[in-house]
Amino acid sequence: MASKAELRKAYKKKRQALSVSQLDDLSLNIANQLLKLDIWDYNYYHIFLSIAEQREVNTDYILNILSGKDKNIIISKSDFNTFEMTHVLLTDATVIKKNHYNIPEPVDGIDIPNAKIEVVFVPLLAFDKQGHRVGYGKGFYDKFLSKCRPNTLKIGLSFFEAEDCIENTFKNDIPLDYCVTPKQVYRF
Repeated sequence: MASKAELRKAYKKKRQALSVSQLDDLSLNIANQLLKLDIWDYNYYHIFLSIAEQREVNTDYILNILSGKDKNIIISKSDFNTFEMTHVLLTDATVIKKNHYNIPEPVDGIDIPNAKIEVVFVPLLAFDKQGHRVGYGKGFYDKFLSKCRPNTLKIGLSFFEAEDCIENTFKNDIPLDYCVTPKQVYRF
């Protein structure tokens, strides 16, 4: 059993060790695993745009699936003063720019309220078999997910398999419903 801080450090190192082609193959495998889930009848899907420098799961494959299925795709803009996110509809006209943390974000767009969002693809560094996750530690997603409807599906995306248990989880931590890895789907 490891603490969030220990896992954060270990998994950042594990991700940095992946080559660009491994990263791409694993990301494609995750997208293919997602296709096995019964989650494609919703309308509003929130997805993160990958931070290449952090070697995150490349969400371009999932964006292609969502586009192909003609879904409403929602992306976020982060406010580092409040640690809150605002959400906008991704359209052909959406201009994306990296902020000073290298996070690709919309410059502006049509605001979408949390209550409309039905499925959220959640970035993470590590997760456990109970559906708890370790992110970067700023709490953006816990704040965001706590404002979504209780039945909003929360799907983590991870290059690596589950830890048995994360030591210091809090009651405010919002657990995942699923976590998808290149090899399997975890249901919580």
